[in-house]
Amino acid sequence: MNFLPPPCEQVPLSSSPAKSSKGHEAGILVATILGSSMAFIDGTVVNVALPALQNAFHTSVSQIQWIIEAYSLFLASLLLVGGALGDLYGRRFIFLIGVFVFTVASVWCGLSFTIYHLIIARAVQGVGAALLVPGSLALITASFPEERRGKAIGTWAGFTAITTAIGPVLGGWLVQNASWRWIFFMNVPLAIIVVIVTMLCVTESESKSSSRNLDITGALLVTIGLGAIVFGLLEWQSGERVFVLSEVIGICALIGFFFVEFYKKSPMMPLNMFRSYDFSGTNLITFFLYFALYGVLFFFPLDLIQVQGYTATEAGAALFPFILLMFILSRWAGGLVKQFGSRAPLVVGPAIAAVGFALFLHSNANGPYWTTFFPAVLVLGFGMAVSVAPLTTVVMNSAPAELVGTASGVNNAISRMAGLLAIAILGLVMTMVFNQHLISGAKTFPIDIQYELINQQSQLGNIKIQNDEAQQLVRNSFIAGYDAVLWIAVALALCSSLSAFIFINRNQ
Repeated sequence: MNFLPPPCEQVPLSSSPAKSSKGHEAGILVATILGSSMAFIDGTVVNVALPALQNAFHTSVSQIQWIIEAYSLFLASLLLVGGALGDLYGRRFIFLIGVFVFTVASVWCGLSFTIYHLIIARAVQGVGAALLVPGSLALITASFPEERRGKAIGTWAGFTAITTAIGPVLGGWLVQNASWRWIFFMNVPLAIIVVIVTMLCVTESESKSSSRNLDITGALLVTIGLGAIVFGLLEWQSGERVFVLSEVIGICALIGFFFVEFYKKSPMMPLNMFRSYDFSGTNLITFFLYFALYGVLFFFPLDLIQVQGYTATEAGAALFPFILLMFILSRWAGGLVKQFGSRAPLVVGPAIAAVGFALFLHSNANGPYWTTFFPAVLVLGFGMAVSVAPLTTVVMNSAPAELVGTASGVNNAISRMAGLLAIAILGLVMTMVFNQHLISGAKTFPIDIQYELINQQSQLGNIKIQNDEAQQLVRNSFIAGYDAVLWIAVALALCSSLSAFIFINRNQ
């Protein structure tokens, strides 16, 4: 779930030399901002639409988790491959292919009439996003001279943050007043603009002398490994054999991935970079913090709509202050690095985020948004704002100049893998606590109501039952599960802060 770009999203994934573009610089920015915004918006919008999708397809929570996970799996696994493809075959060419694949998959999503079609279409969307997201920044790097490149990347980051903030509000309005299908169809006009502007204003660039090769074996192993682990976690109710077999396959594939990366001449994830304490520590901080963030924010719209009674539009707007604060404070946070170094903000920022997660624990009682959720959203946003700029700085400073693009790509991929695993693992925690609470509470009801509750338990907060006390039990069970997720998020954010204290050089 992309409620904000990962920490190294604002730096190019390719470290190849820039070339002056004959195209119009304004057109290049329009194409890259709109192109990458399609992928970012899609992450925010789909989460707001999850309750509507659950109602439309009458699905279990594990199936709506797959709507997010299918997209995240291929985006996280193929992100570095997408950057390498641009270097080898032309950044504009790969960027346009990514836009085309993403748009076709978006139409497929909008036309889906079964949950399985939608999940497959979302996986294809992830492939398209893996091509266009790194391509957008690579095009800026290749098209702008060094003296204007920083300003161009800043403009890109600012506008993508704005579009990411608007996305959930617009998506919530479409879900509430039209149909969930329109959250996917709205990518089509954006894609048409991107293709036209790219063809007219962006010249082709590639690194013919680039030493980057396609690490197909590595990409395949990491996709199988993460996919199998996620499958086992999401489908654990299918039986112990399915769970164990999936986890064994996943772990073996990931061991094979690290083995291949260690011995391969041109790996997608050079393991020798992790010899740096700063680089390893920063990626550990990223994994803990983004694991907590993505896991909590996956269930947040479900809590707002299914438990708290918010409309889809209100749920979409609930996190607007979070994204706005990130946008407003990004330059100020960069100044903190210059004044205090990176280590201090990386200790303090995640600790503040932990307080933000803890405040959500007191927001489960019905009450006005401004006194329940707003303080939590504000504190969490402040903590993340303090953290992101130092994360980027340490990642870039800890890598050799020739590997700076790879370093940013690895950190970006790790943040997305954290989100992928978070939804699966914290979803398992949420489901187990919910079921335990529901089954325990259901014993006080007549047998027919017990049967209804147990029969629908896989839907979590979407259970519908014509009994007010039983419906309140459903809400309380969801809150109990969400509280468990939030406590884990608090612990992980504190682990992130502790990792910064232990691993990051005091001189950073």
